[in-house]
Amino acid sequence: MTAIRLTVNGTEHLLDVEGPVSLLNLLRERLGLTGAKNACRQGECGSCTVLLDGEPVCSCLVMAADADGSEIITVEGLAGPEGGLHPVQQALHDKGAVQCGYCTTGIVMSAVHLLERNPTPTAEEVKEALAGNLCRCTGYGAIVRALAAPETATDGEAP
Repeated sequence: MTAIRLTVNGTEHLLDVEGPVSLLNLLRERLGLTGAKNACRQGECGSCTVLLDGEPVCSCLVMAADADGSEIITVEGLAGPEGGLHPVQQALHDKGAVQCGYCTTGIVMSAVHLLERNPTPTAEEVKEALAGNLCRCTGYGAIVRALAAPETATDGEAP
C-alpha cells in the first residue's frame, strides 16, 4: 500500500493505492471523475487525456503512484464558477464539432493545453496538438474550424 497526495481540479486528496493502479482508474473509480474515458487502455486514442502538471497525458498510461505530488486537471475541472462550459467546450458546441462524445473530453483537454500556450493557432497547429486524439464518428473539419484562428480554419483534413 502506498499513500499518495494529489491535487485534482484544485482539491487535495490523500489516497492509499495498492498495486498497479492507473491514474485513469483512480480518477474514475476512487474519485468519481468519469469524464476521462477508458477506451483503448494503451495510450493510442487520447480519450483519457488529462493535464498532469500542466501537460496533456494519457491517464491510462500513468501509474497513480507516479503522479504523487502532482496537480491534475480533468474535464470536470474546466467548468466555470457558475458551472458553465469552458470556452473550448463552447466553441466545439457552437461549431457542431462533437458527435457521440466519447473522444470529446480528450480533445477538449488537448485543445485547452494548446490554446493556453497559443490563443490563435493555425489549422496545422491544431492538427498537430490533436494528433493523439482519435475520433471515429466525424471528420476533424469542424473541430479544426472551432479551434483554429478564423483565417486558417478552413482546412479540415484529419489531424
